[in-house]
This record gives sequence, structure tokens and C-alpha cells, in this order.
Amino acid sequence: MTPLRESRAVAGLRRFTRAETWVHRSLNCLMAVCVFTAACLYFPPLAEIVGRRRLVVTVHEWSGILLPVPLVLGLLSRAFRADASRLGRFLPHDWRWLRTALRTRRREPSLAGKFNAGQKLYAAFTVGAILIMIGTGLIMWFPRLTPLFWRTGATFVHDWLALFIAAVITGHVWLATKDPEARRALRTGYVPRWWIKAEHPLWHPEDAPQDAPQSSSGHAPDDRPGHRTAGSHKD
Repeated sequence: MTPLRESRAVAGLRRFTRAETWVHRSLNCLMAVCVFTAACLYFPPLAEIVGRRRLVVTVHEWSGILLPVPLVLGLLSRAFRADASRLGRFLPHDWRWLRTALRTRRREPSLAGKFNAGQKLYAAFTVGAILIMIGTGLIMWFPRLTPLFWRTGATFVHDWLALFIAAVITGHVWLATKDPEARRALRTGYVPRWWIKAEHPLWHPEDAPQDAPQSSSGHAPDDRPGHRTAGSHKD
């Protein structure tokens, strides 16, 4: 282990593996290219500044087609598959998290596992949106293969969903700016133990590095084998 990785391991618990951070960064880059090139195609002032419309269209098309690639390659990682399973599974405490958020318009950290219900919904929306955008984009890319009705509908769905995606991404980035520890997890893979207890107390990472002083028994004070908070769920 390099000194940098060793210092990270001492500083916190592992939340994401290198494969997971790679998937997130790659998907971010491709999505950013899609959004920027789409803006260049639909906003005349920006289109005039950038120019070379044919090149912009080509970059937009191929960056959209490549969006699923990081997700597919990520499935080679066992940790990524495990987190994908978590994101795709709604548990009772997730429904309570949603009801609380809708009723009070605030998050309830005590009802969050490794991922809270909002993050699970965002992940589901992202995957669904990517599939719809690729499908409608292919219809627009090869107009001679489909009837006019399909092309008209695909254009309508593609354009309006693109605007909705841009709004959702803006909200996602805004929330991320309010949580520096979550951003650090996506950069380094590690988070402090206090952050897990405060924001995701129902998540109990196993075989994670220690960052708290160990007791004489060799275990951190709050990380004894079998120790769980009351009413917790493994997520």
C-alpha cells in the first residue's frame, strides 16, 4: 500500500472501490459532453460561439451511445454489482425516508442505509433516462428506418427529457455541494466514521479500515463484532 492510500485507510472507512469511482467519473464526463453539445445544438447564441455544427452533432451522438459503457464495464466489479443491487432495492426504511421527505421537505439521515431513498431514485432515473435517450436518439439518428410518427414522437420525448435531465443534474450537483464528505468519497473512496453514523447509520460496512482508537480487545469502540444500533437494518 502506498503512503497516500495508507493515510486514506487510516483516515476513514472505504465507501467506494476504484472501479466504482471510475464508473462515476466516466459517466459524469460522458453526460457532461452530452449536455454541453445538446446546449450547443439548441441554443443559437451558444451554437454561434462554438460553430462546426456537424462536428458537435457527431460528438453528441457518440457520447450518448457510449453512456452505458462505464455501467456495463462496472459490472465486472463485485463491489459495483453489490452497490447496484442496493440501489435497486427499496426497503421499508426507504419508504419511510420518502414519506418524511415529502411531508417535511427534509432528509431523515436515521433512515438511510449505504444509499438513501433519494439516491436510489436518482440512480433509477439516470439508468431509465439513459435508455430512453439512446432509444429516441437512434430513431433520430437513422430517420429512414422508422415512420414519420415515430420520428416526431422520438424528437419530442428526446428534447423534453433532455431539459428534465439537465434540471435533475443541476439539483444533484447542488446537493453534492452541501456534502463535502460525500464528494470526498467519490474522489478517494473513503469517508470518516462519524459521517457514516450521522448520515447513513443503517449502513454497517464490513472489513473496513479502522479510523478510531482501538480498545484493549483490538476493536474500535463502536465497531465490535455484532454491534448494531437499535432498530437498524443492514443495507
